[in-house]
Amino acid sequence: MTSSLARFQDAFVAALDGCAPLDARVAALAAQPGFAVYRNTVFKGCVDALAANFPAVARLVGKAWFDAAAMEYARHTPPEDARLVMYGATFPAFLADCEAARELTWLGGVARLDRLWCEAHTAADDVSLDASAFVSLAPEAFERLRVRTHASARWAWFDAQPVRTIWSANRAGDTMPDPLDWRGEGVLILRRFGGVTWASLGPGACAMLDACAAGATLGEASERALSAEPRADLGAWFADLVSHGALAPATPGEANRSQSK
Repeated sequence: MTSSLARFQDAFVAALDGCAPLDARVAALAAQPGFAVYRNTVFKGCVDALAANFPAVARLVGKAWFDAAAMEYARHTPPEDARLVMYGATFPAFLADCEAARELTWLGGVARLDRLWCEAHTAADDVSLDASAFVSLAPEAFERLRVRTHASARWAWFDAQPVRTIWSANRAGDTMPDPLDWRGEGVLILRRFGGVTWASLGPGACAMLDACAAGATLGEASERALSAEPRADLGAWFADLVSHGALAPATPGEANRSQSK
């Protein structure tokens, strides 16, 4: 890309945001009546993309509130990827810091789960770990084994808020439980068999996934999981993660890299 083209593109984007064009070519375009129409179309496309990518948030706050917040975000954060399903990576952080959402302390977390859904939806295809691989393993061999998380697996733990319940109900268009049990929750989001699904997770299972994603052995991952949730059933956690498809076999290259650390 030539420096002249880059300057033109930067000036054009700035003009869309209402800044005075410093590039004469952009100034000539911005002076035309159709430029305002184009600007409105661009921002409407951004708002519509955010509404599609964050449906649980949109349902919770209503169209008028969401559109206003999305427009503010779009003015400062234009898309960087032509695939609009990828738009909004920093929208959860934007909402978490938004003064208008100061009392909606769970909204940033709900937006984060909407974002993780998009990431799971667009992730690369992968294979899940086969439980039969562990049937004949001795405990020592199991502890030395390394696995990785499935390419589409996304997970999160929220210490003191029922973010998963709030998000799940609004993502599915259901009614939230009343009263809402105000406690910490975790969730696993995963694409399997052509669709994105989600399931509840405890803090120990989330810690185990964190450890596996970082290249830890299953023995090390188990220790971290028990540290996060000492009284839970480690065998049940692992079985649930395998049955959900959250874990995948490490390739020889990945296993060698992990063992060399």
